[in-house]
Amino acid sequence: MIEQDTVKLLRECDAGVKMGVTSINEVLEYVKADRFRQLLSDCKEEHNKLNDELQALLERYRDDGKDPNPIAKGMSWVKTNVKLAFNESDHTVADLMTDGCNMGVKSLNLYLNQYKAADEVSKDIAKRLINLEEKLAIDIRDYL
Repeated sequence: MIEQDTVKLLRECDAGVKMGVTSINEVLEYVKADRFRQLLSDCKEEHNKLNDELQALLERYRDDGKDPNPIAKGMSWVKTNVKLAFNESDHTVADLMTDGCNMGVKSLNLYLNQYKAADEVSKDIAKRLINLEEKLAIDIRDYL
């Protein structure tokens, strides 16, 4: 049970990290404020570091990980592009990113509760990803 829950939690973290990086990449070109751009770039870098850890752990379990849900990814892309087509502002980007962070935090907490038997290493990665998302949502409040 421990290994099964561990792998499932790692897969969800993998999908979450990939979704976060994709979302940041989609909005970065629209950001006007240098500080805001730096916050997003730093967050993306932290996501990539977590991704490296995740891939090493998934490899140890001989698992390919998980891509984000294609429907969720598509809906996110549409929402982002529609909103930015009407208003290419830092406010719009901050609003989109805050929604994404909140969804990520909610989902990851759900998976932490669902996969209680996961090992402490995978739980730690999930918690660090949650903290990263929460921190970004707080850091970008000035742009809302």
